[in-house]
Order: sequence, then structure tokens, then C-alpha cells
Amino acid sequence: MKDPGLQRILFVEDDPDIQMVGKMALEAIGGFTVLACGSGTEALTCLGDFSPDLVLLDVMMPGMDGPATLEALRRTPAGRDLPIVFMTARVQAQEVAAYRAMGAEDVIAKPFDPMSLAQQVQSVWDALKSRGGGAPRWSG
Repeated sequence: MKDPGLQRILFVEDDPDIQMVGKMALEAIGGFTVLACGSGTEALTCLGDFSPDLVLLDVMMPGMDGPATLEALRRTPAGRDLPIVFMTARVQAQEVAAYRAMGAEDVIAKPFDPMSLAQQVQSVWDALKSRGGGAPRWSG
């Protein structure tokens, strides 16, 4: 299942239970290496050392929410061109369009199915590659 270009995922989620289920699903089913962070601030701290291929980012978090985290990531050299996928329960068309306008590549609905999460993430990656990506770090 795993594309050799997509190996490392930074999973930013403040709920410990969702964090655990998502990390286990991505690792066990998808074969990905996953670093889970509980906040946007923690994600920014871990970004450089972990060097993810993609960031899976919760929208609604206390303190620095997903959009603020995305903006902060874009201001770093390591996060400037990094594909970011939001995870949220707010997936109406206008909300998804707003997230994409902010710079998210796609949106995965919460609650997610642990058995299909890895495939959803892989599908986003495949779509990025098929349209040329645009970022040298992850284009195919």
C-alpha cells in the first residue's frame, strides 16, 4: 500500500484517543512512520528533526488551531512546501473550499474510519503526484 515517496507523517491532534487510534491505523495498516503531536506548537518544534513528507492536521485545537498552525508551518523552511491535510468534522463544501484556500491540500472528515485512514491519506498523496505536486520535496 505504501508509496515509497510517502513514508513519514506528522499527525497533529489534541485529543489523545484520536491521536492514538490515528497513529496506530497509519502505522499498522499503512506502514507509515508517524510522529504524533498534541498541539500546533509541538508540531512546529518537531518539524525539522522529523522531516515529514506530509502533515495531517486537526482543525480545531486549543491555543494554536489548525489554520494558525498551517500559517506558522508555511513560514518555516521545512514547512513551506509541505503538503498539509486538514482533519475536521466541519466538511461542508464552503468549509472545505476555505481550508483549501488557506493552503490545505485536502480535508479528511472526522470521525474517520481507522481501517481506511491510511488509504485516504495515500489517495491524497497520489492525487498530488498525479497533478505534478508543485513542490520539489514531494513531487513525483
